[in-house]
Amino acid sequence: MIATSTLLLTACVGGDDSSSATGRTTSADQASEKPSKSAEPAGAAKDKPDGVDVSLPKDMNLVFDWDKPEKKNEAAAMDDAANYIRAIYRGVDKRTAEDTAVTAYSTGEGLSYAKLQIDRRVDGGWTAVGTRRHYDATTRSATNGNSVEVAFCTDSNEFYSKEIKTGKLLKTEHSIDGFDYFKIIMVKYPTRDDLWQASKVFV
Repeated sequence: MIATSTLLLTACVGGDDSSSATGRTTSADQASEKPSKSAEPAGAAKDKPDGVDVSLPKDMNLVFDWDKPEKKNEAAAMDDAANYIRAIYRGVDKRTAEDTAVTAYSTGEGLSYAKLQIDRRVDGGWTAVGTRRHYDATTRSATNGNSVEVAFCTDSNEFYSKEIKTGKLLKTEHSIDGFDYFKIIMVKYPTRDDLWQASKVFV
């Protein structure tokens, strides 16, 4: 398992074409990104997809630099996996794990993971600023059509924790620790075909 994780992280680092950065977030669930080559990358969303507000402050930049799959369910699940990540950082910005976006885009263990990430930053007195890049995404559907695995790399070397009281940025040197490989299991919301929720998260 350790060897597999190392290979996945190496692939994330090898597949990243961004220039070297000066630091990364030092709090839980580190993340960062370079702007996408395209002006409107796949995974970009309006402020209220599915009628849910996932807007973020301008200094909290989440880039989803990936191609949307052809299958309708997989494309919808990928979009809402991006909205799940946005929801987590909206919760960080709003200082609450009870934000509507969090509960809309997550359920079960996915909801627990989101709350943990938000609560750690709230308790630590941190927010997040900078750019976090998500890339090299893949999707895989379950045979029943109600579950899709969305996997992707993240580069967190330019996404920093910031102390709210002092405004101090918490930086470290650019390193492999700034990269992560995510697998998010997205499940279709029982009463809506257009809404998918994160039910499990593996990092």
